[in-house]
Amino acid sequence: MKFINLDRQYVGQMEELNFAATRVLASGHYILGQEVEAFEREFAKYCGIKHCIGVACGTDALVLSLKAAGVGKGDQVIVPANTYIATWFAVSRVGATPIPIEPGSDYCINVQRARDKINCDVKAMIPVHLFGHPADMSGILELADEYGLTIVNDCAQAHGARYDGKNVGAFRHINAFSFYPTKTLGGFGDGGAVTTDDDGYAERVRRLRWEGQTEKGVCSEIGYNSLLDEMQAALLRVRLANIRWTYQARMAIANRYYNGLKDLPIILPRVQPKINFHVYHQFVIRHPERDKLRDYLAKCGVPTMIHYPIPPHLQGAYRHLEYERGDFPITEEYAETMISLPICPAMTEEEVVLVVKSIRSFFE
Repeated sequence: MKFINLDRQYVGQMEELNFAATRVLASGHYILGQEVEAFEREFAKYCGIKHCIGVACGTDALVLSLKAAGVGKGDQVIVPANTYIATWFAVSRVGATPIPIEPGSDYCINVQRARDKINCDVKAMIPVHLFGHPADMSGILELADEYGLTIVNDCAQAHGARYDGKNVGAFRHINAFSFYPTKTLGGFGDGGAVTTDDDGYAERVRRLRWEGQTEKGVCSEIGYNSLLDEMQAALLRVRLANIRWTYQARMAIANRYYNGLKDLPIILPRVQPKINFHVYHQFVIRHPERDKLRDYLAKCGVPTMIHYPIPPHLQGAYRHLEYERGDFPITEEYAETMISLPICPAMTEEEVVLVVKSIRSFFE
C-alpha cells in the first residue's frame, strides 16, 4: 500500500488526461493560452467568485496575494503556529513578520488568541484551512471588520471545502490555492491560483505574475515569473470536472475511519459548527504514543505521515525570531502526537479495512 496512489488516480482518468495533454502539445502554445484562460473561468465558477488567476505554485499564490494587498516591510501578518512552514515563508518573502497564533481543537487558527495579538503593525491575517477543515470564517471576518485587516485565505489543502454554505475560495479578501500533485485538486507538476472578487487585487496579481507587465515588454513594477502553464491547466480542467468523485471517495474513507475507530483511545478529527463540507485532504488522529503506533502500522504494511513534525517557530529558518520550545505548547503537543492516515481516493476496500484492523490490533 502507498500513502497516496497518484498512478492509480491517473489510470482512472487516463483517456481524458491523455487527450487533454495531446491537445496542448498539438497546439504549439504552452504558456498563458486558451487552457489557462478556460481553467481560470471554470475554477472561478466552481468557487463562486469573480476572478481566478493561475500562478506557478501555492507559495507564489500567497506571496502575490500579500503583495497585491500592499503588505510589505515593517508590517506584521497573523499566521497559524500550526501549519506548513510555506505559509510563514510567504510572509517573510514580502518583507513582513509572521505573528504565530495557537490552534483550536480543529487544528485551525484560534480566533480569540488572534484577537489578543492584534496591534497597529498587523496589516493582514492568513487563516489556513488545514487538512481540508475550514477555519472559523465568521470570527475571522469580524476581526477583519473591527481592525481593518486584509484576509488572505490559505486554501492549499481545502479545494471545495465550505464554511456556512460558502466555498472557502470565495471569501474576502483574496484566496490562495496550490495544485501540487497530492492536493485534493492536484496537477501533474506544480501550480497554484489566486481567487478574489476584488478587481484591483485581480489586476495586480495578473501583472505581478508576468514580470510586472501590463502588456508584453511594458513593465509597470518589479514582478515575478509565476505562470501556470498550459499543460497543467489542461490536466487540471479534467481533474476539476471529476472532482465530485474525489470528494465522495475521501468522505467514504473518512466515514469508515470514524466508524471503525470511534471507540478507541485516540483523538479523531473534530468538525466544528458551520462546517458544511470538510474535504479530508488529510485524516489526522492523535495519540500520546504516536511513534509506537506509527512503527506498528508500518510493520502491518500501513504507511502513515506526520504533518508536521517540527513547527515553524522551532525551525532553523526562524531562529531569528527567537522563539523557544514551550512558547506554543498546543502546537508543539500536536506536532508530537499527530499522525496522518492514508486517505487517497484510489484506495481499495481491502486497504481501508487493513488500516482500521491494524489500528485496532495495536490497542488490543
